[in-house]
Amino acid sequence: MSLYPLALRLAGRRVLMVGGGAVATRRLPALLAAGADVVLVSPGLTPALRAHADAGRVAWLERRFTRSDVDGAWLVQVAVNDPVAAAEVSAAAAEQRIFCVRADDRDAATAWTPAVTRHGPVTVAVTDDGDRRRALAVRDLVASALEAGPAPGGRPAPGVALVGAGPGDPELITVKGRRLLAAADVVVADRLVPGALLSELRADAEFIDAAKIPYGPAATQDEINRILVERARAGQFVVRLKGGDPYVFGRGGEEALACAQAGVPVTVVPGVTSATAAPAGAGIPVTHRGVAHEFTVVSGHVPPDDPASLVDWPALARMRGTLVVLMGLKNLPAIVDTLIGAGRDADTPAALIQDASTDRQRVLRGTLGSIAAAAAAAGVRPPATAVIGEVVTALD
Repeated sequence: MSLYPLALRLAGRRVLMVGGGAVATRRLPALLAAGADVVLVSPGLTPALRAHADAGRVAWLERRFTRSDVDGAWLVQVAVNDPVAAAEVSAAAAEQRIFCVRADDRDAATAWTPAVTRHGPVTVAVTDDGDRRRALAVRDLVASALEAGPAPGGRPAPGVALVGAGPGDPELITVKGRRLLAAADVVVADRLVPGALLSELRADAEFIDAAKIPYGPAATQDEINRILVERARAGQFVVRLKGGDPYVFGRGGEEALACAQAGVPVTVVPGVTSATAAPAGAGIPVTHRGVAHEFTVVSGHVPPDDPASLVDWPALARMRGTLVVLMGLKNLPAIVDTLIGAGRDADTPAALIQDASTDRQRVLRGTLGSIAAAAAAAGVRPPATAVIGEVVTALD
């Protein structure tokens, strides 16, 4: 059979979905992403579909299908396993010359859903003659090619993207982050960015190592802001690649503000923060039923007794949940003393994770009272994440 490929513009148009099970659950998100006005007809819904209905994203008719349900629809999707019921829906659609997709019998359908991959503005749909596995294989090959680099003509417009690179493992960057990185004209990178990611840059991309900008700490940030704005104004697409998440102690807010004040468009791509990834990689859940219902993330780069500190350490000492301290290795002895002095039990389990999620990862376990001395004795070096709380031993 020869198929005629077509892309449908469904925004604001009625689409009828008959069925409320697993198939409908899989197919609904793409329709919503296309802006379709979806009407679900089914006596019951999966929890995921019910959540969409409760939120008002779809209209739900809590009953079985009637032939008048197809009235006004631009597309009908049948997601039921009952062939008799499915045939009734497709017959009603055919009477009104409305294309109908059937999950139960593709040969009886008037339209097929292709295997789809999306990367930014590029959407690739692969149809087949019944060999669904082949279509999926071709789609995956195309997806891999798109992830390796931007599609022709698909380079982003001039501007800045603040991209979180994740905690250390290069595979923990998001798909969007990796795609934008591959498209960058200029990359300004932190020292904590996984080096393997930099090997994937375009050959003609300019690379700027933020750690080697010859200024003091405050002036360095000003210079980074200037570079981002200057390059974007020159018509380039700039990626500011930052370890972890751009907005978790990464000064991403300062960079976004500098760009906004200069009229430069900014895209923020969240990253996996070491605040949760470092403990997870060490087998420590930051929350656990019956153990911890909260976790707090603080920066330890300023000592607790420093007037510049914005952290209420005594309040943290009174909390029962998990405390995660980033950038606190140097000040760990003072942090420990402050927490114990404010009432936190010295026997509270504690752990340090160095070089989280990399092949150099080290995990040191102890108690709040012993962890600082143990870290010094073991020669733990930054970057290291401290975790304090009963969750440290929850999975032992």
